[in-house]
Amino acid sequence: MQRNITVTLGNLVLSLSDAMDLASPLLIQHQQRTAFVVWEMGKAARLSSERLEKVFIAALLHDIGAFSLEEKISLRNFEVENVEDHCIRGELLLNNIPWLKDSAKIIRFHHKEWQSWEESIENPLVLESQLLFLADCLERAIKREHYILHQHEDIISKIKSSSGSSIHPQVVDLFITVSHSEEFWLDLVSPRLYSLLLKEGPFRKIEIDFSDISIMAELFRNIIDFRSRFTSTHSSGVAASASMLARIFGLTDTEIGLMEVAGNLHDIGKLAIPNSILDKPGNLTKEEMSVMKSHTYYTYSVINTIGGLNHIAEWAAYHHERLDGSGYPFHCVAAELSTGARILMVADIFTALAEDRPYRKGMSKDGIVQIIKQFSDRSLLDTRIVNLLFENYNEIFSYVAEKQAVAREFYEKQFAFIH
Repeated sequence: MQRNITVTLGNLVLSLSDAMDLASPLLIQHQQRTAFVVWEMGKAARLSSERLEKVFIAALLHDIGAFSLEEKISLRNFEVENVEDHCIRGELLLNNIPWLKDSAKIIRFHHKEWQSWEESIENPLVLESQLLFLADCLERAIKREHYILHQHEDIISKIKSSSGSSIHPQVVDLFITVSHSEEFWLDLVSPRLYSLLLKEGPFRKIEIDFSDISIMAELFRNIIDFRSRFTSTHSSGVAASASMLARIFGLTDTEIGLMEVAGNLHDIGKLAIPNSILDKPGNLTKEEMSVMKSHTYYTYSVINTIGGLNHIAEWAAYHHERLDGSGYPFHCVAAELSTGARILMVADIFTALAEDRPYRKGMSKDGIVQIIKQFSDRSLLDTRIVNLLFENYNEIFSYVAEKQAVAREFYEKQFAFIH
C-alpha cells in the first residue's frame, strides 16, 4: 500500500457534498447545482481564484448544518421558520477546519437578505453571501418534475422581483448576465453536473494529503453522528476501536491512519436514511430495515468516487458483511473480506453494543463479550480479531471512551440544542 495518500480536493468535497443530498429525489444535486450557479456568477464578477474557490466550497457545503432529512426537505420547500439554525451549525462545523473558516462565514450568512446587511456590497463577505443566497433560492425554486426550459423564464422573473430587497441589484445583474443562454440551464440540471464541476471547477488541481483527508473525515463524522444524540459519538468510537485493533494486529502506521478514516466515514451512507428510522425507539419493520440496509451501499458508492480511497471504501462499507455471506448489502464471503473490513466489522459491533440506543441501554462487558463470541463461534466474524478485542478489552474500551468523551463534549456544547 502506498505511504503518501493524496486526493484531489475537488473530488473529495464534491463526493461528500453529493452524500448530503442523497436522501431524497427532492435534494439530489441541490448543493452541486447551487455551487454551479455561484461559480458562474463568480466568474462573471471576476472574483480572484482564491475568492472563487472559497465561495464555491461554501456553496457545495452550504446545508452542512441541516442534520436531518426532514429539515433539508423543509428548507428545500421554503417551510423552515428559523433558517438561522442550520447556518449557525454549518459555521460551527467548518470553523474547526483552518482552511475552511472563510467558507464558514459565507455559510453563516447565506440566508441573510440584502436589506438586513449594514455593510456595502463591496465587502467581500457581503457579496459572496449574496451570491450564495441567490443561487440557493434559484435552485429551490426549480420544479424538478418540470422540464427546465419550460420554467426558467418564471425563475428569472422571480429573481428579478427580489432585486433591491432580498438580493442586491448588482448580484441580480450578474445572474442575468450568466443565465441568458439555454446552456446555463441545461448544465444546471444535467445528471453529469458532478463530472462538469470535477473537471472544470475552481479547485480541480489542488491535491490534499492524508492529514487534510483525516480532518475532512472528522468533519463528516460529526455530520453523520450529530443527527441523533444516540449516535453522537458512534463513529468516533468505531474509528478509535478500529485503529486500536489495527495497531494491535500489526498493521502499518499508514494503514492504522487509514483505518481511522474508514471508521469515521463508515456510516456516511446514513445521510440517506430518514431520522424517523434512525431514532425509532422500537424494532424496525421489514420495510424500514430494507431502507436501513441501503446505508452501507451508499457509503461504498460515495467513498469509491474519491480517487485514491478505494480500499477505504471497502473497509468502511463492509462493516455489516459477515464471513459466511449472510451480511448486507453485498453478501461478501470470507475470501472477499480484507483484514481492514474484518476489523471494521468487529469495531462497529463492539461500539454499537456499548452505546445507549433509543430501544436499549448500553450493554455491560459480559453482555458484549457474550454476543460477540456468539458471532465468532458461528464463523460470522474473524476469530483472530475477536480474540484481540477480548485480550485487550479494557485498554480498547478506555481508549474508545476517551475519544468519545471528546466528541460528546463538542456535541453537547455546540449541537445538543437541535434535539
